[in-house]
Amino acid sequence: NIGPDIALHFAKALASAKVAVVVVDVAPDALERGRVKLEQKVAKGRESGVYTHPQAEAILRSVTFTDAYSQLADAGLVVEAATENLEVKKRIFAQLESLVSGDAVLASNSSHIEPELIFAGLRDPRRALVLHYFFPAERNPVVEIVSGPDTDAALADDLLAFYEAIGKVPVRVGGRYGYAVNPVFEGLFLAAALCVEEGLGTVKDVDAAAKRALGLGIGPFTAMNLTGGNPITDHALDEMTTRVGPWFRSPRLMKDAMASGRPWDVAKRNEAVDLPADRERAIGDAMLGAYFGLVGEILDSGIISLGDLELAVEIGLAVRAPFAFINETGVAPALALVEKYVARHPGFPVPNAIARQARGGRPFEIPYVLRRDAGDVAVLTIRRPQVLNALNDEVYRQLHDRFAALRDDASIRAVVLTGFGTKAFVSGADINFLASITTPDEGFRTSERSKKAGNLIEQLGKPVICALNGSAFGGGSELAMCCTARIARTGLSVAMAQPEANLGIVPGAGATQRLPRLVGVERAAEMLRTGRALSGAEAVACGLIREEVDGDVVDAAIRLARAAADGRVTLAGIDRRPIQVPSVLPDVTLGHLSRTIDGLMCRAIVEGCRQPLDDGLRFESEMFGACCATEDMRIGIRTFFEHGPRARAEFVHR
Repeated sequence: NIGPDIALHFAKALASAKVAVVVVDVAPDALERGRVKLEQKVAKGRESGVYTHPQAEAILRSVTFTDAYSQLADAGLVVEAATENLEVKKRIFAQLESLVSGDAVLASNSSHIEPELIFAGLRDPRRALVLHYFFPAERNPVVEIVSGPDTDAALADDLLAFYEAIGKVPVRVGGRYGYAVNPVFEGLFLAAALCVEEGLGTVKDVDAAAKRALGLGIGPFTAMNLTGGNPITDHALDEMTTRVGPWFRSPRLMKDAMASGRPWDVAKRNEAVDLPADRERAIGDAMLGAYFGLVGEILDSGIISLGDLELAVEIGLAVRAPFAFINETGVAPALALVEKYVARHPGFPVPNAIARQARGGRPFEIPYVLRRDAGDVAVLTIRRPQVLNALNDEVYRQLHDRFAALRDDASIRAVVLTGFGTKAFVSGADINFLASITTPDEGFRTSERSKKAGNLIEQLGKPVICALNGSAFGGGSELAMCCTARIARTGLSVAMAQPEANLGIVPGAGATQRLPRLVGVERAAEMLRTGRALSGAEAVACGLIREEVDGDVVDAAIRLARAAADGRVTLAGIDRRPIQVPSVLPDVTLGHLSRTIDGLMCRAIVEGCRQPLDDGLRFESEMFGACCATEDMRIGIRTFFEHGPRARAEFVHR
């Protein structure tokens, strides 16, 4: 069932590059169902505006459905998506290995089976690995990249980069049965089924209560209905008994459902399921204890990093991010919920990771700023794809800590700063972060905190190149301006923008001081007061971006950073002295924008830029604090929450 969905994602991502996608199935009926399914999804996307007519036509032209394996002879990547049967998969790969070229990548979309078993018969297992997609494969971003013991490490690295480039969120996972995410998905189903078997509620009750307790998009029984997951979950849970842990097994409730063939009795759309408080709490505690224990056990296993597990579970399963949830609950209370669950369910583990953290009295640190070293150049990546890499206090703190470590690391001569994915470098400040500010004093202190990382970047003593993998909005643009230089991938229709005026706020992380010094006061004032964005080409023309680059922008940034560190390229730092500013800025058309906020913006630019940079930045913080006392800031933030970023706020100019 998942094969056409995988094909649709490849076609969406690669049709513009005229990459052919071939779907092979030896069963004519299955092939026809797959073709119809893909065409229906494309038609629905065209009707809803997801695809333009030319895009939809290009997608359909790029996909071929056939029963002829010979059409795969020229394939560079083959993803097998057959039934979860080891012998079937081994036969398919034996046939593929004799058909495709020696440098073609062979991948399985197995959801559970270890790669060393699937690829045991291959002559060259170095080019083989598991690429596990999640339902629905064309929309769910997560892909588990599971190497076998013989998989070429460089191949896994290349596929991580490839999937990020085509819009997925790939995570590296070790080859234990079920990998990293399915033991959570299937374990939560088992925990829900046991709640029913223990008399805590009906299937409908537990489905609804579990959804509320865990912040799930849909309840565990509803998920089984939508994915058709009963057969594979039934089999997988029984396999996990010996391959993961003794608590796992297919419950009686599942066996009965398999025998009857009936769907789970869950709430209909918009049907309310209200429970007495004691039953709601009992189900919620059981599901939380199971959830925290499951993710802790997977972390203990060592098959995945905490950051990757946090991301994959939250996005892949549409559930509250596990370790952030543990931190919010309190690590000690979370451990108590696990221990309470263990007392009722023999064989369920108490994870060492959670117990150790509780003993230390510290929350988990969830990495949002990742570091890798390319020789003497460090690459820092801001990774929060759920919110387009938006900034909050924790991200700012991690940026400061990472750059402080790099400043003191004698082996590192330069740094590249980039964002995860292709949509955004950084989309700005997290709207929840802004909404939490309630007083001018809080606003001032928040603005000062937000500047610490940028100030350190600016004065690191080593070249820092910003690699704009996508758009930089608001705080992202401000962060980029702190870097020694900026480069962008070619063709960004929006490269940098300061849209704060649309929210009813003044920039709080340096834009009113750095942008005038980089592009001139008149241009900067117009951008800041109207929120007008610059394309990549426009940003290059005015000097805000050094250049647009084809190919991998991070690789280009590494080369530039190394050249600057070697002295082969001279990169001028920002002018920290006061600059000349007219007493009155040129008129701009404000339209619906707040005149009150514009007055504060103009003060920040005029009065701030007449001071040395450090003093001007502090004055900007005062203006940001002042805007936090206005009605228009509340109106702007509320409009964003209720109607989205494109909505026009009805400002009252006070």
